Amino acid sequence: MAKTQTATRKESDSPAFEDILSRLGTVVEGLESGDLPLEASLELFEEGVRLSRQGAARLDDAERRIERLLNDAGETEQIELGHKETESP
Repeated sequence: MAKTQTATRKESDSPAFEDILSRLGTVVEGLESGDLPLEASLELFEEGVRLSRQGAARLDDAERRIERLLNDAGETEQIELGHKETESP
């Protein structure tokens, strides 16, 4: 049960995925406006990179959780989320 409490605590320490996406959208709009001074644009860009990494980490965590659930349910086939496999000729 300690693992569940740790996971819950970790999730509450960082913003929700939807909040990350929302703020990232605002950052992109601010950068695309072109109305900001250089230093403000750089700070906003740095925030965007940080948010992008946080969002990617949250998606990776979700993928691992899904894989664990499928494995626990007896599934033997591994599913790659967000990646399409192409067949080699």
